[in-house]
Amino acid sequence: MAKLIVLTLLGMGLALFKNHQFSYQTRLNALREVQPIELPNCNLVKGIETGSEDLEILPNGLAFISSGLQYPGMKSFNPNNPGKILLMDLNEEDPTVLELGITGSKFDLSSFNPHGISTFTDEDNAVYLLVVNHPDAKSTVELFKFQEEEKSLLHLKTIRHKLLPNLNDIVAVGPEHFYATNDHYFLDPYLRSWEMYLGLAWSYVVYYSPSKVRVVAEGFDFANGINISPDGKYVYVAELLAHKIHVYEKHANWTLTPLKSLDFNTLVDNISVDPETGDLWVGCHPNGMKVFFYDSENPPASEVLQIQNILTEEPKVTQVYAENGTVLQGSAVASVYKGKLLIGTVFHKALYCEL
Repeated sequence: MAKLIVLTLLGMGLALFKNHQFSYQTRLNALREVQPIELPNCNLVKGIETGSEDLEILPNGLAFISSGLQYPGMKSFNPNNPGKILLMDLNEEDPTVLELGITGSKFDLSSFNPHGISTFTDEDNAVYLLVVNHPDAKSTVELFKFQEEEKSLLHLKTIRHKLLPNLNDIVAVGPEHFYATNDHYFLDPYLRSWEMYLGLAWSYVVYYSPSKVRVVAEGFDFANGINISPDGKYVYVAELLAHKIHVYEKHANWTLTPLKSLDFNTLVDNISVDPETGDLWVGCHPNGMKVFFYDSENPPASEVLQIQNILTEEPKVTQVYAENGTVLQGSAVASVYKGKLLIGTVFHKALYCEL
């Protein structure tokens, strides 16, 4: 009888493992390949070789780019050096990148590991850059003031909080006010790996202000990119491993109410919003298995989606760019400026194209 119970439990465990393995491969879109969609006059951005995971374009065409991310379990082409923030002027005929100097006596440059970024411009036209940072595998938000003439960032403050343990992306709604995604619930690397493998969907979105911090949305299978509509009424959240983008209504007290969700056949990463049209531009991973388990002989592909009229009953989704990894590996973000498209990657290069 004891042997029968043991065999039954083993059989149940094996079946459960196989089910989770199938689910895991499905969530990672492990079998998908892309058909290339090219754009005219695409050029790799000189000076970016170790990632351009997130980017933000100001109305005047200056683009901030976070580079050098070292994320647990992900490929890095420069694992022994700190990350950096790059500046690119998209008004130039052949734009190049410049590394922004960082000033501020209390900021540790040696452990700088930038991830998601967001800007906020106040009434005096002062530009603040908020950066998700992972020093020593922890999570902080670094607040900088952009000094345009000096081409530098002045570090003002480091923000830490128990509800910001596993930060991924951020959208600023004030100099020290923001929404942010936590892509995992657990801090322990072992538990994080099981959380992701089992698809526990325990990650969440937080609203932060100096006076109050709270969870405003939860139940995500790897919450990732986040952004806000030009009128400030709606917040968009990418759920990477569920292949969804969620739309939330934002209220005066900063709480969020779910409105709708869109499903995709790709892993949606960072979301950029066109300030003029309100269109969403999304950097995507067609096959997540290739991103999380990197093989230089079979590199991850890149894909960019444009979503128009997302608040209507029938949003229009267009696959604008797709490439199998020979040019651009692991696209994480895409944003537009005056008919040009800038595409960034988790750990690889960046591409600048005409639309």
